[in-house]
Amino acid sequence: IIKVEEDVEEHDDFRWMTLGQIKELMRYDNMVNMDTRTVLSGLKISDYLSLADDTSRLSVFGKDLLLSSVTNHCHSTISEHLSWLSSLKSRYDLKVHPFPLRKMTDWRVLAGEISREDGKYFKVVGVKVTISNREVSSWCQPLIQPMQQGICAFIIKKINGVYHFMVQAKLECGNFDVMELAPTVQCLTGNIPSSRSARPPFLDLVLESSGSQVLYDTLQSEEGGRFYHEQNRNMLVEVDDSFPLELPERYRWMTLGQIYQFLRFNNYLNIQSRSLIAALNYLS
Repeated sequence: IIKVEEDVEEHDDFRWMTLGQIKELMRYDNMVNMDTRTVLSGLKISDYLSLADDTSRLSVFGKDLLLSSVTNHCHSTISEHLSWLSSLKSRYDLKVHPFPLRKMTDWRVLAGEISREDGKYFKVVGVKVTISNREVSSWCQPLIQPMQQGICAFIIKKINGVYHFMVQAKLECGNFDVMELAPTVQCLTGNIPSSRSARPPFLDLVLESSGSQVLYDTLQSEEGGRFYHEQNRNMLVEVDDSFPLELPERYRWMTLGQIYQFLRFNNYLNIQSRSLIAALNYLS
C-alpha cells in the first residue's frame, strides 16, 4: 500500500474509492477481487483509531472489533500460539514432487481439458482470451476450473467481553511451510460425507447458523487469472457463551489484534483468512 501526496493522473479503468466504499462493496457477491481483498487485509483500524478517540460513527460490532484489535486481554498469548503452531508443524513432513500426467491413473486427457474420471475437485481447461483493456489483447492459457463451490467461515466468540476468532492450523500441499492459519471452516461443499462424524469440524454449525448468528455471508471470487469461475461462500458466524472454550488440537482462539500480528509476517495467514479479515466492516 503506497500513500501519495501529489496528484495522480486518472485512467478510464481506474477510480478513487474510500476504504469504507470498498468494504461496502464486499457485501455484494463477486464485486471485489482477491488481490484487493488480500492487500486490504493488512490495514488495521487500530493504526488510525483508538478506544480513546471519538468512536460514535462505529457500529456496536465495529467498537467490539476495535477492542479485539487493541486489547491485551487475550485467551492465549502470541508466544503460546507460536509454540502451538511450531509443535504441529514438527509432526508433519510435507513432500511434494512432480509426477508425470501419463502415470496418473485417475485422470484423463480430453479435448480442451484434463479432468478426474470421477468428476471431483477440479479440472484444467484450455482457454483463448480476448480482451480490450490489457497490454496484450489476446492469448491462450490453462485455467483451473473447480467442480464445486467452497465455504470459508470464521466462528467468533466473546471471551471475557473480547471477540476471539477460531483459527485453524491447516495443512495443504501447496503451503510454503507445512501449515498455515486458516478460517475455522475451509472446505468444498460438493462432496460432504453423509455421516456427520466424517465431516470437517464445525461445518454443520456454520451451515445451520441463521439470523443474528450470521454477521457476514457473501460469495467471493478467487484469482481470475488462474481459476475459472471459482467462488467461495465467505461467512462470519458468532456463537454465544454456551459454546465451549476447549477446542480440538488444530484450533485456537485468537483476538483480531493477534491475527494482525501474524499478518505482518510471511506465510502465516492463508488467502482465505485474509479475505475474511479484509471484509470486516466497522461502520455497520
